[in-house]
Amino acid sequence: MFATAVMVPLALLFERKSLKKFNRKVLLQAFLCGLFGGSLVQNLYLQSLVHTSATFVAAIVNLAPAFTFILAICFKMEKLAIKTSAGKAKVCSTLIGIGGAMIFIFYKGIDVNIWSTDVNILKHHHQQVPSYHGTGQFIIGAFLGLLSCVSFCLWLIIQAKMSMGFPYLYSSTALMCLMGSIQGALYAVCTVRDWNQWKLGWNVRLLAVAYVGTMGSALFVFLISWAVRLKGPLYAATFNPLGLVLVAVVGSLLLDEKLHLGSIIGGLMIICGVYMVLWGRAKEMKQQTQESNETVEDEQEHEGTETPVIILD
Repeated sequence: MFATAVMVPLALLFERKSLKKFNRKVLLQAFLCGLFGGSLVQNLYLQSLVHTSATFVAAIVNLAPAFTFILAICFKMEKLAIKTSAGKAKVCSTLIGIGGAMIFIFYKGIDVNIWSTDVNILKHHHQQVPSYHGTGQFIIGAFLGLLSCVSFCLWLIIQAKMSMGFPYLYSSTALMCLMGSIQGALYAVCTVRDWNQWKLGWNVRLLAVAYVGTMGSALFVFLISWAVRLKGPLYAATFNPLGLVLVAVVGSLLLDEKLHLGSIIGGLMIICGVYMVLWGRAKEMKQQTQESNETVEDEQEHEGTETPVIILD
C-alpha cells in the first residue's frame, strides 16, 4: 500500500497518456505481475523461511537466473544458441553464478581479515536461533522456496511481455503494486485473525513498513521493470546473486561480520558470471546491429539496381 501511494502520483504526473492505453489485457498482465512478483512470491518466501533457514532460502533465491533462462527459452524470449560465443557465455555464466552462490553460502573456510571497522549496529541484538525443523517441515519449506523462485522468474517474463504493449514504467509499477496490495490484504484478512497485528504505531515498525514499501517494492519494481524493458528478463535475473556479495561487504563493515575464504571465492565467481552475461549481451547486440545494417544495405542496393520502367507513347 505504501508502494502504491508512492507510485500512483508519479504515474499521474509523468505518464498521463497511459490512461488511454488501459484495457483488459493490461489489467490482466498487471494482476499477474502483482500475483507472481508481489503477493505470492513474498508469502511463499516467508513461509519457506519459517520451515527451513535463512541460509537455505538465500541459496534457493540464487537459482533465479537458471529458472529465468529456461522460461525465457520456453517463451521464445531468449535463444539458446549454444554454438555461438554469446550463447556459450550465457549458459556458462548461469552455471558459474549458481556455483558461486552455493560456495558462498555452504563453504566458509578460513577467516580473511581485509579490514576491521569495529562497528556493529546490532551489538546488543545478536542471539542464537534454535534449530527445530524436522525433515517433513524442511521438505515443505524447500518446495515453497522453489515455488517462490519460480514465481519471481514468471514475474520477469510477464513484465517483459507487458512492457512491449504498455511501455509506461511508472504506470505499470503502480498497477502492479496496487494489485499486489489488494491480493496481499485479502490473503492476510483470511489468515491473520489477530487484529493487533494490523496496528502501526509511531515506532520502528512503521518506519520499516514505509521503507520496505517505498524502497523494497516501489523503487525495486521500477528499476527491475526498467532493466527488463531494456535488456530482457535474463539480464535482470543475472544480477540476483550479486546481492550476496553486497550483503557480505556491508555486513563486514556495519555488523562486524567475518569474511571467509568461501565468501571471497564465491563472490569472485558471481562477479565473473555477471561479467560474462554482460559480455554475451554486448556480443548479441553487436551481431544484431550488424545484421540490421546489412539488411538495410541490401535493400538499398536492390532499390538502386532495379530496372527503370520505360513508358512508350
